[in-house]
Amino acid sequence: MSGTSGRRPSSKQQDRRRRITELVMEEGTLRIDDLVATVGASAMTVYRDLADLESQGLVHRNRGYVSAASSLLYEAASEYRMQQNQAEKEEVARAAADLVEPGQALVLDDSTTGVYLARLLPERAPLTVVTNHRGVFGELAAAQGIHLISIGGDYLPWADAFVGGMALDALRNLRVDLAIMSVSAVTDGICFYPQQEMVQIKKAMLASARRRVLYVDHTKFRRRALHAVAPAEDFDVVIVDSRTPDADVEVLRERGARVERAGAEGSDAAGTGGARRA
Repeated sequence: MSGTSGRRPSSKQQDRRRRITELVMEEGTLRIDDLVATVGASAMTVYRDLADLESQGLVHRNRGYVSAASSLLYEAASEYRMQQNQAEKEEVARAAADLVEPGQALVLDDSTTGVYLARLLPERAPLTVVTNHRGVFGELAAAQGIHLISIGGDYLPWADAFVGGMALDALRNLRVDLAIMSVSAVTDGICFYPQQEMVQIKKAMLASARRRVLYVDHTKFRRRALHAVAPAEDFDVVIVDSRTPDADVEVLRERGARVERAGAEGSDAAGTGGARRA
C-alpha cells in the first residue's frame, strides 16, 4: 500500500493499515473512534491511514464512520464472504435445492452461496456435483450418494476456487443437467463479476448445462462490477431473496426473466413450497 505523500510506507505502517482493512472487512462499518481505540494508534495516525486506504478505493469515510468499499468486498477472502448475508444465502439456497432432482448432474460455481446449497444436496441424492470451489467440495467430500467431480487448475486463494485453462478445458468436455451460480452484481438486468478469469469459468459452466439457475440476494442489485457474465433472461430461473425490492424484480421481468422470490409464501413453481413466482 502506498502512502498519501507518495513515499513507500514503513513495514509498521503497512501492518497497521492491513489490520485496519481486516477490521473494516470483518464489521462492514465501524465508528472511527472505535477503530482508533482498537488499533492503539493516535487519531491523527489512523485518519492518515484511512485517507490512504480511501485513495486506493478500499474504504469510504462518512461522518465519523468508515465502511468497506464495494471493490474490497468483491475481492474479500472466501471466509469473509461466507459470513455476509447468511440468512439471505440460506434462503436462496433452499429455493435452489427445490429445483434439484435425484439423479441429476449439476455444476456449482465459486459463489459462497454454493456452500449453503451443498449442505442441502445430500437430501436430493443420488447426484453428481461438479465444482471448482474448494468450499463446496469440502462440504460434499464425505456425503453419501454424491458423486463429486473437482475442477482443477490455477488456485485463487481469495476465491478458494480454481480457474485458468485447465479448468476451462475440463468444463468444455462436460455436460450437466443444471448450472447453479451467483454473481457479484446485477445492473439493469445484466449479471456482472469483477474478475475476467472467473467470468470465463462461469460462462463455460453455463455452456455446459441444459438448465441454468441464478440465485442472488437483494444486495447484488446495489453493487457494481466490471465484466458482464450474462443477461438475466439467459437463465431459466432467477431466484431472489425475500428482501429484494419489487422494482428490481420488475426490471428482470421486463427483460423476460422468470423470477422466483425465495422464502415467500405462495405457489411454488417446483411444487415444494420453497419459492414463488415474483
